[in-house]
Amino acid sequence: MTESEVLARLAAQALDDKKGIDVQILDLRGIATAPAQFFVIASGSVPAHVSALSDNVHMVVKQATGTNPSKVEGYMNAEWVLMDYFDVVVHIFQKDKRDFYRLEQLWADAARVERQ
Repeated sequence: MTESEVLARLAAQALDDKKGIDVQILDLRGIATAPAQFFVIASGSVPAHVSALSDNVHMVVKQATGTNPSKVEGYMNAEWVLMDYFDVVVHIFQKDKRDFYRLEQLWADAARVERQ
C-alpha cells in the first residue's frame, strides 16, 4: 500500500469516525489528467458537521503521519471544504453542494477503493 493510499484511508476513517455521510475513496492513478492520486469525498449534514469532519481529518492525519494539508479552502463557509494533501485531496460537502457538483460522476472513470 502506498503512502498516498494510507493517507486516503486515514482520511476516510476520520470521516467515518465523525459520522460522515457516504464516504468514498476514488483512485485516480489510472487517469492521466487527474490532479491527484486519490479523492476522498464525504458529506456533512450542516455547516457545523462539515467543519467537524474537516477538523477530525486534519487531527487524525497529523497525528498518524505528521502531515498538514498544503491548503484548505472553504472552511469558513463550510459548504465545500477542500483539503489538499498533494496526492490526496479530501472534499467534504454539504449534501446539496455534493449533489450539484457530482464529483463521483465527473470522475466516473476512477476506481472505487473498497473499505472494510
